[in-house]
Amino acid sequence: MARSLRATGGRARLRRVALIGIDGSGKTTQAHRLADVLTAVGRPATYHRNAGGRRWLGRLANRLGRPDAQRLVGRNGVLAVESVLRWLAIAAALASCLVTGRTAVMDRYSACQYASIRAHGGQRWERLARAGYRVFPAPQVTFLLTVDPAEAYRRIERRGEDHETMGWLTAADSAYRTLPEYQSFVVVDAGGAPEEVERRIRAHLAAWLPPGAGRPSPDAPSPDASAPGPPAAEPIRDGLPAQARP
Repeated sequence: MARSLRATGGRARLRRVALIGIDGSGKTTQAHRLADVLTAVGRPATYHRNAGGRRWLGRLANRLGRPDAQRLVGRNGVLAVESVLRWLAIAAALASCLVTGRTAVMDRYSACQYASIRAHGGQRWERLARAGYRVFPAPQVTFLLTVDPAEAYRRIERRGEDHETMGWLTAADSAYRTLPEYQSFVVVDAGGAPEEVERRIRAHLAAWLPPGAGRPSPDAPSPDASAPGPPAAEPIRDGLPAQARP
């Protein structure tokens, strides 16, 4: 999904950026920040939350006395609803940015649906999803925000808006790392402070931005060795924690 910035020489226009990761990885926070940064440096951008409705479906299940969405509509029902709602959200986001000419900053993209399907154990649905999502252009850069599942769990509990199990977070982690697209993701360690994660993302996008706009300030702490830099970051290998949530 991530195209080499060196290949573009920084001349191509940044039209689509996707941020993916498990719940609690901070992708929504970073997507909002990135849209604001791009707009501030003269690259008007719009944030798009391409959710699959899983949280909404879970709340509906609770109101109806069921413990979760899967107990309400079944695994296949969850995957069908997710796939359709996310497809519609992505289609609307792309259409909007095509009309306005703004950069689309995507909070979740098609890879999130593939990972969700794998985490649910519904592999036969993945073929159908890929056929339907194939109409969408790949983002020029896809950032995979990684965080230890235990830390993601703590973040989710602190915000108090929903709940995820360690089993689900771990399954989503494995699902992302087994996707065929994984090697092209720009893996960003999201375990630190939001400001540090933002610096890493901006540093990678430096070649797409006006001179100096994507570089950290001189007094900013240097990113650690795991932080990716242009043109692409080496993905975290299987022996290290790379997590994501659809």
